[in-house]
Amino acid sequence: MRRVIVIGSPGSGKSRFSRALHQATGLPLVHLDLLYWNADQTVVSRSVFLERLQEAVSQDAWIIDGNYASTMEMRLKNADTVFWLDYPTEVCLAGLRERRGKPRPDMPWVERADGEGDAEFWEYVRHFRETNRPAILALLARYPEKNVIIFQDRQEADAFLKTLSGD
Repeated sequence: MRRVIVIGSPGSGKSRFSRALHQATGLPLVHLDLLYWNADQTVVSRSVFLERLQEAVSQDAWIIDGNYASTMEMRLKNADTVFWLDYPTEVCLAGLRERRGKPRPDMPWVERADGEGDAEFWEYVRHFRETNRPAILALLARYPEKNVIIFQDRQEADAFLKTLSGD
């Protein structure tokens, strides 16, 4: 396990899992949100984002945290291991509610505590399993040589991390 991607619905805890995996393995950690977003909640150009991502995947070892469907195959081609936090919708929605208004090391700005202005984002998460899951499954099926680890709940993911840390 040297080149790892961590995927899942927003709110699933990809960044939390990635930080713990980084602590346990020492692999460099890259958050896609930090490559894509500016602190003023604007985004970088697509070419800048792709340049930053290409630089990250060209390294010898890494953990890359985030979905970004348009670049998932690029990351998957370069990865040897995939962790998919395939959690129920309600778990992900609860994760979104829990992180609101809190600074996060994986995001260059703080999401508003009231969640205002995010109706489209919340709808995206509500429908993630039905709209995005089939595409993820199809993509993973095209790369059977990859080590794919799918967690159905946080307890499975936490138990895996404990095996790495020796707890």
